[in-house]
Amino acid sequence: MENYMVRALARKGSIRALACDTTGLVNDACRLHGTFPTASAALGRALTGGVLMGALLKTRQRVGLKFEGNGPLKKIVVEAESNGTVRGFVGEPQVDLPLKGDKLDVAGALGRAGFLTVIKDLGLKEAYKGMVRLYTSEIAEDLAFYLTESEQIPSAVGLGVYVEPDGAVSAAGGFLVQSFPPADEEIIDELIARIEKMPSITELLRSGKDPEQVLEMIFGKIPFDILERQVPVFRCSCSRERIERVLISLGREEITALAAEQGSADVTCEFCRKIYHFDREELEQMIAPIR
Repeated sequence: MENYMVRALARKGSIRALACDTTGLVNDACRLHGTFPTASAALGRALTGGVLMGALLKTRQRVGLKFEGNGPLKKIVVEAESNGTVRGFVGEPQVDLPLKGDKLDVAGALGRAGFLTVIKDLGLKEAYKGMVRLYTSEIAEDLAFYLTESEQIPSAVGLGVYVEPDGAVSAAGGFLVQSFPPADEEIIDELIARIEKMPSITELLRSGKDPEQVLEMIFGKIPFDILERQVPVFRCSCSRERIERVLISLGREEITALAAEQGSADVTCEFCRKIYHFDREELEQMIAPIR
């Protein structure tokens, strides 16, 4: 299943929009983490949101999203880059709640009370950090609330994941629409009306619509130009060197105890589940430079 994202700009009204099909990468991520249906929907929405948020950045910039709630899922963590690379995980992958109506209960899994933290690495000395309370815990509305409240950019976000009875993800994708000054209220009202009347993003994807056609439905008669097409992928940036730095950060006493009591250490990357093994000699070599 091919993933791809489209970026567009309205010819008037200072409106930019993005739409993407992330079915392949969401399916890969959910299989990798062994998520149950409700957890799959939550992770898939967050990964798709990460792809869209990452696409707003400049080259080599990154964004991190952390949804923390009081529900059984506990948290969702996603990291995305401007080039379309995304990775993520959920706190408890084996969460599956009863349907709410005919939809998977993502809000119930994440929990109504909690926070969304957004961290942006913009290549400066310090990363930008913003935090808002969870708005609906449905992921899309929480991202729109963050963008509108924290970054002062009026935004509409739609995210969806369709999970089959066998647990496979057969459709996943989303859109993001933003308005910049000078705002054209008439165009904004028209866009809001069209978005509210649209079928869900999963319905559109399952009926064969592609990201370009989703944008056409959003814009209607408003002329727009396609600026870019991008292929997002689920890919982890972990490495043995990074994991080694994490171990070193534990300090001399902790590493010494690992070497003496266990004789080795196995560290699993939360994002991709890859296991890194360090034997006693490697742990002792880490201790030497630590004062």
